Amino acid sequence: MSKKHVAVLLGGFSSERPVSLSSGKACADALEAEGYRVTRVDVDRDVSSVLAEMKPDVAFNALHGPYGEDGTIQGILEYLGIPYTHSGVLASALAMNKELAKKVAKAAGIPVAESRVMNRFDIQNVHPMKPPYVVKPVNEGSSFGVVIVKEGQTAPPQIVSSPDWQYGERVMVERYIYGRELTCAVMGDVALGVCEIVPTGHAFYDYDSKYVPGGSKHVVPAKISLNIYQKIQTLALKAHQAIGCRGVSRSDFRYDDRHSENGEVVWLEINTQPGMTPTSLVPEIAAEAGHSFGELLSWMVEDASCSR
Repeated sequence: MSKKHVAVLLGGFSSERPVSLSSGKACADALEAEGYRVTRVDVDRDVSSVLAEMKPDVAFNALHGPYGEDGTIQGILEYLGIPYTHSGVLASALAMNKELAKKVAKAAGIPVAESRVMNRFDIQNVHPMKPPYVVKPVNEGSSFGVVIVKEGQTAPPQIVSSPDWQYGERVMVERYIYGRELTCAVMGDVALGVCEIVPTGHAFYDYDSKYVPGGSKHVVPAKISLNIYQKIQTLALKAHQAIGCRGVSRSDFRYDDRHSENGEVVWLEINTQPGMTPTSLVPEIAAEAGHSFGELLSWMVEDASCSR
């Protein structure tokens, strides 16, 4: 029996287009190797008419950022009746909005950092909270626009209120959490392993750390105590379910173990469209759990549906 015709949606027109092109190529190549008939679709404004004419069996969503990750493309696919991978309209929109996602996570008993959402111009003259803190766009991914304000810094970051800022008027100001960067992937209703991310030559896990080879070291499984490991798995699955995610997601955490092995664990955010590039985290975590890249993608294709 011939396998399904899969349209791999890639590219798009958000700031994360280069990441999506890399993810999409890797996924399309791997799905072809698994025997699927694959069509690569570089998404533009006419994507609905392209897909309506193509009539693929499944749309594999390899888009990142606005329009691909925020419920927009998911709504188009629902309207067209094309089964698709990853999360549905509501969960995608909710997870993309850091403010609302944190409210849902907190209500579910997941520990989050103190934060407030402000207009970016309201922080140009005075610190919005005592440093150290982080300023980040409310609706961006791949660490675009993230600014760390260090302890002792006398003035707020001027880049946020400058004409060069490209990430919207509303920003989240969040208490900086010291410690280690940990992440956990969820596949269906199972929390996979926990990975520690160690940026190489970077202050934090920024864009280059994520996508430039050698930009970070991934330790899978993370070398942490069993109780913290299991706690992070539990919290990642709880966030996945509370926000209503489907398919694969990835939750990011900070773990402050400076004073105690049972230190503070804080959930930062959930990614409903985790990167699938050669340096991405979810494929590495899945591999450690015994799922090859091809097997992971095949599972996602067979899991695809509408009304997600």
